[in-house]
Amino acid sequence: MGEGQHRVEVFERQNICVSGVVQVMGYDEEEIILETTCGLLILKGKNFNISSLSLESGTLEASGFLHSLDYREEGTAKKSFLRRILK
Repeated sequence: MGEGQHRVEVFERQNICVSGVVQVMGYDEEEIILETTCGLLILKGKNFNISSLSLESGTLEASGFLHSLDYREEGTAKKSFLRRILK
């Protein structure tokens, strides 16, 4: 895969592989927020566990049960994440 390319693979809603990851903006058991080469990606679900992360190669592997994934404008996701932490 060339530099800057982004891919999301989901296996039976329980194993997630993401390429093109620039950084992890936030992570807990119910949400993973990633900055990718194609914008912010928000994964929502339950029992998330990041099993592998390499920012050098831009890959992330996680397990858990995926409810949804969503791409957002960068400012929107940061505000949502901070609002939830500050509650």
